Amino acid sequence: MDEGVRERIELSIGRIRFIGRDGWNSRYKAFFKEVAEFILYAYDNISKSKKDTTLNFNELYEINSHLYEDIADDNYATSFANPDYAVEFLGEEFGGVLSYLYYEIRGIIAYLYEDKYEEFASVIELFLEVYNIFTDEETLQYKFVRDAIYYHMYDYADVMVQRRTLETINPDYTFATDIIMNSDLSDLRYLFKYGEYISENETRTAEFLNKLTDKEVKAMARTYVDGFVNGFKTMGIDITPKRSVNIRYSIGQERMVRYAIKMFEEYNLKPVIFRYAVSRINRKLTIRTGFISTFANQQYEYDHRMDEAVFTDKAFLERKLEVIEDTYRKNAKLAEEYAGPAVIETFGEKPFKPEIKDSVIKLNDKQRDIMLEYQTKSANITNKYIPRDKYSFTIIAYPIPEIGDNFEEIFAEVVKVNTLDNELYKDIQTHIIDELNKAEYVHVLGTNGNKTDIKVQLHKLNNPDKETNFENCLADVNIPLGEVFTSPVLTGTNGVLNVSQVYLNDLKYINLCIEFKDGRMYKYTCDNFENEEDNQNYIRENLMFNHETLPIGEFAIGTNTVAYVMAHKYDILYKLPILIVEKMGPHFAVGDTCYSYSEDMKLYNPDGKEIIAKDNECSILRNSDDESERGKAYFNCHTDITIPYEEIGSIASVHPDGTRVNIIENGRFVLLGTEKLNEAF
Repeated sequence: MDEGVRERIELSIGRIRFIGRDGWNSRYKAFFKEVAEFILYAYDNISKSKKDTTLNFNELYEINSHLYEDIADDNYATSFANPDYAVEFLGEEFGGVLSYLYYEIRGIIAYLYEDKYEEFASVIELFLEVYNIFTDEETLQYKFVRDAIYYHMYDYADVMVQRRTLETINPDYTFATDIIMNSDLSDLRYLFKYGEYISENETRTAEFLNKLTDKEVKAMARTYVDGFVNGFKTMGIDITPKRSVNIRYSIGQERMVRYAIKMFEEYNLKPVIFRYAVSRINRKLTIRTGFISTFANQQYEYDHRMDEAVFTDKAFLERKLEVIEDTYRKNAKLAEEYAGPAVIETFGEKPFKPEIKDSVIKLNDKQRDIMLEYQTKSANITNKYIPRDKYSFTIIAYPIPEIGDNFEEIFAEVVKVNTLDNELYKDIQTHIIDELNKAEYVHVLGTNGNKTDIKVQLHKLNNPDKETNFENCLADVNIPLGEVFTSPVLTGTNGVLNVSQVYLNDLKYINLCIEFKDGRMYKYTCDNFENEEDNQNYIRENLMFNHETLPIGEFAIGTNTVAYVMAHKYDILYKLPILIVEKMGPHFAVGDTCYSYSEDMKLYNPDGKEIIAKDNECSILRNSDDESERGKAYFNCHTDITIPYEEIGSIASVHPDGTRVNIIENGRFVLLGTEKLNEAF
């Protein structure tokens, strides 16, 4: 640790130890005393847990539980981390901002475990600065508190944003890699080295993987690694100049990840592994990108999803962009050698329906606009140094124990789903694509209460013998296999998309209904809340990411009936991740196309036909001479919404002469050459 940072920490900790014993009497004292106690407990006990190798599992579990107990379960109701409680106890003027401050301070758990002492020092110094403002109540104003937070974030952007940017491409950050490769994975005490919330999901997953044979775990890792490598082959990208791969996983999966790291070494790829961002300066809503564990409390994450509103303005976001650009520029070689993300998702959590709270901090309209502008500029900077057409990715998913008593059976079934026969599906999906290439548009109709009735306009093929609208998607970047997809023409794509239940970005939507006009979201609602305004805000914030509208970026037909039958067998249809669900029926993605930032790459199906449907009326604006128009090309989001087979009345290929050929009818495949897909039923 830098000596100057050490002195700052010792001075601050010394002052924090006196909070609550200084004779100050105020309703705010309880907040500062409680947060001070949290800081001191974390500072004293994290160091102990890292150094004392004699601590047993139960002792480490007790420390971990204490670090998260105030936001977990029923304790959250009376925690200052809960905006409702903070506002009730501390008042409307300061309750929300102090609740956010506590959220930000809770990031010290990660900082201390990862030896990020400068970040730790800066956060506890901010706490003391705000504390000093409150002790002089005669001059106390919200502006002073907001300014303290704003300038802290502005001043430390060069540390926090720079480090976050760099750790996403630099394999020299080895905190998690060291845990994976150097720990005795049969001794579950290793789980507590991360500093993340450890529940039965993490411990039972690790225990389960430890029971599998080497052959079984290696096979899982091989499917995952081969999927990543095959993505390069499919897209015609040379993997040999690449030197790093970003591995994203959930804690408990280390045995599989260890084998995967060794397999990636066969391609000269070193692991880039980082924790999801814990500070709002680097977060986007509730999305967690990096290694993760089970939520200690998902409502807590949802309540704080837009806390950056406290410090977000144009000058601050320009500062962030400068730091991101400067970091990439100074580390251009690392960026160039980055091969992309290899993601292991999990699923099976209990359904989460967020509570809507008036007390939470939210972005105002002006902030939403500048945030959208920032996201576009940030994505452009990233694409400048890591061009989308120069890297690949893969995603695979496994259940967690929370899915139910049949966890081990379901896990085995998912492994089978992830390793279905590529050749069989390639041929079947070719039949579907050959028919769809004759269509002017596709007509999708719902049934059994599903109100879907939408016409999807397709691109015109100039040379059908050599061109195709649909990609034949097998087991490479998206595992499991089983879909054909396209980027529709927006003009002429009209109608209603409806689905009874769906999970998108860890959030549940009930009776989601979206109306499209010329391929863009026109009206939208759901039945999550009694208040219609709450329903629309929920969709706009969490599905549309605060955009006024989003286009349809993708239309696909999923063919993985094996996964669908598995879902019904174990009654887990609405617990599956979109990665699997999208292969179990037609789906529509709102946002960018699947080819965003790489539309000019030439891609071919296994039959040699070139995929020409990669642009739409939005993405093509990237070539505009008008800079403001170029800024409208991308939305930097892509969310798949799937209709399950039992809610599909028909999917019909409609030819220019009006001929209709059904691909699916009443939830079953009826097109000649697809009969084998019904055998799973």
